[in-house]
Order: sequence, then structure tokens, then C-alpha cells
Amino acid sequence: MQRSTKIVKIIMIFTIFSILITGCVPKKQSYSAEFMILFNTVTKIISYSESEEEFKKQSEFIYKELEHYHQLYNIYDDFEGVNNIKTINDNAGIKPVEVDKEIIDLINFSKEMYSETGKKVNIAFGPVLRIWSRYRDNGVEEPEKAELPKLIDLQNANKFTDINEIIIDEINSTVYLPDKNMKLDVGAIAKGYATQKVVEKAKKNGFDNGVISVGGNVCAIGLKDNNKPWGVGIQNPNKDSDEDITGTLYLSDMSLVSSGDYERYYMVDGKRYHHIIDTSTLFPSEYFRQVSIVAKDSGIADAYSTAVFNLPLEEGKKLVESKEGLEAMWVLKDNSIVYSEGFKNFQKKP
Repeated sequence: MQRSTKIVKIIMIFTIFSILITGCVPKKQSYSAEFMILFNTVTKIISYSESEEEFKKQSEFIYKELEHYHQLYNIYDDFEGVNNIKTINDNAGIKPVEVDKEIIDLINFSKEMYSETGKKVNIAFGPVLRIWSRYRDNGVEEPEKAELPKLIDLQNANKFTDINEIIIDEINSTVYLPDKNMKLDVGAIAKGYATQKVVEKAKKNGFDNGVISVGGNVCAIGLKDNNKPWGVGIQNPNKDSDEDITGTLYLSDMSLVSSGDYERYYMVDGKRYHHIIDTSTLFPSEYFRQVSIVAKDSGIADAYSTAVFNLPLEEGKKLVESKEGLEAMWVLKDNSIVYSEGFKNFQKKP
């Protein structure tokens, strides 16, 4: 969906699935599905089901729900009969836009995350992110002409990023950006938030075991057919390493989201400039290669993966440890790894 969205691969370790069920006679068959387009990324679904027909039914339900959120939270595309985030941006400084309640819910959730993360995740940061996106796209297309945005332009754009100026009328279900220069960018939060909502709906629809991965926002639901947690691997951000993953987590009814500097970036004078922009400096963060967050809620994990990536290690650890049910792993610039106190509990093989 959003080009500024974190595109981070958290890869499912399919080989581990077969290893873990060796010697067991599963009551149900394992099925998987994969599709693209939604949120401009790959969605993978894995589950044990009594029949292929039942799995197909559940997969189609999940697809349709994701498509619904993809359209609502899109900042680039118009859809017939749908007022989405792009519609709000297009009408900035013009008029309020009547929207689905699920857009208002996302904005209210984003405001909570803005406060809880010390202003490190801001969906009103669109004016600054648009500048970086334009320079990054140009730099990828014409590397020999790649250049950095001018600081003065970033500072001027930052004058229109006050999240508290978003006007929400819940009675009339409208959202209004009072200045034409304001723009919403929900890339740091929408994919995880939408994934969580789809998981909750899928559970109510009978999807009681499986893994849903939407571009790396991974939700492990229930247990596998041998009553063991799902094995999930985190991609190694070090492209020079012979190891594809930094480790395996065993998750049940938990979410895993990573942010990193290695997927969406461009080079200027031999230096990498990635897409995760620090709201304080207005430039890409330089603390880590990758931050991975484990939490029950994928929306929360998505928001904190960005926030913690934008904080020095000690500040990030303090933030994580202050939040119940939140764990983190940091891959430092030298590729060494630091864990929060409870993170290693998820690395223990059941």
C-alpha cells in the first residue's frame, strides 16, 4: 500500500514445521496460501485444516478482510465508493471527509501510540516522508543523480506535522486536516493494525490455528496440530552472512514485527539512506540494523518496532521494559545482538 511502509521480511521457517511434526500423526492436513497486491506486499497463510475446501474458505475470508483495510488505509490509490486516507489528504484545507469508522479507529489508535512512544510514531509526519520518498525514488531510478533532501525543506514540511491538529468528528464520522499542507502517512502502523483486526475477525470465523504474515507482520494463532507453538524465523539483516536468519521464535497467539535499514533505501555518496525517518532529526535513524518486537497485538508491535528503531539503545530498552507484554531484539550496527529481558523465552524450543 504505502511506499513508506516498513518492508521487512520476517521469513517463515517452513522446514521447521516439518521437523517439529516428525513422529506425529497430525489430525489435520497442513495447507498454505500466498497472494500479493494487498498492502503492496506478500501475504502468507499457513494452517492445519480438516479439508482443502475449509482452508480455501478461510483464506478467501482473510483475503477479503485484508482487501477492505488495504483500500481504507491506502494513501496512493482511489477506489470507487471508498473514502480512504488518500481522500482525507486530497481534501486537506478544503473540507471534512466522511469516512468509515475503521479509519477513525486507526487514527485514534495512532494518537495513542504517538503518546505512548514519546512522539516517535506520528501518522501526521506525511509532509516530511513525502520529501524523502521522492528523493529515494529518484535515487533508485537514477543512482548517479542521487542526492539528499535539503534540511530547510524538511524543516518547513515539519511545521505541518502536528497530530493534534487532525480534527475528528465521531458523531458525523468525519476527518479533517485544517491545513492544505498536512498529509497523513499511516505506513508505520496501518499494516500491523489491519493484520491484527483481520486476525480477530478470522478467529471469530473459526480460524483457530495458523500463521498470517502480511509483508512480515506475523501473527501466530493458536497451536499447530501437534499442540506446539509455531516456529518463526527473523531475517538476518547482514546480507554478507551465510545465515539467513538470526534465530527462531516459537509463538502462540503472539505477533512479531521487525524494522530494518536493509530493505528500502538508496545510496548517496556511498552511504545508505533507508526509509525509517526519525521525527527528531528528520533524517534516517542510524542506531541499528534492525529492531524486532514481540507483542500480543500486531498493531502495537508495528508501532513500537518503528519507535524503538528511532531511539538509542538504553532509551529503547527502558521504553520496552516499561510496557507489559512487550519484548525486543536489537541488531546493532556491528551486527551484534541485544535482547530485552524476556525475549529469549520465545527462543526456547518447545
